[in-house]
Amino acid sequence: MPTIAVTGHMDLTEATERLVRAEMRRLLVRHDVTELVGVSCLAAGADTLFAEAVLEAGGRLVLVIPARDYRARKVAPEHAATFDRLVAAAGEVVTMPWERAGGEAYTAAGKELLRRADRLVAVWNGAPPSGKGGTADVVAEARAAGIPVDVVWPAGAARRG
Repeated sequence: MPTIAVTGHMDLTEATERLVRAEMRRLLVRHDVTELVGVSCLAAGADTLFAEAVLEAGGRLVLVIPARDYRARKVAPEHAATFDRLVAAAGEVVTMPWERAGGEAYTAAGKELLRRADRLVAVWNGAPPSGKGGTADVVAEARAAGIPVDVVWPAGAARRG
């Protein structure tokens, strides 16, 4: 059963979201969707696009929530309905043992993603790691652990700001 985790940027432009959504669909159809498991932390942007693509493909969704207060403190109002819908659709929701969302919780959540993963999809522009548990840090950890990484950054992709 392929277990594919995701990491990626949150601040994708609308045009990039469309490009990334299409690329994720192409990646996921290469796998037996009857056994596909997708693992996401469900942040806005790449994590959510991946979670939606896994469900659309007929796969099982596993969520790793970084902290107990993540929904209340970190989910923006415009993302709340989507977040709640995907939590309700998930086959499993794991909440990390931190009270407050922050660097330590995000780093732990990234490690939990990789612990569960056979493969990683990274919606990543190639920027170097910051050491704060972000996309590039998770990619570096996956590569160091020998986990195959599929980088998704289609031509014309951009981040807001």
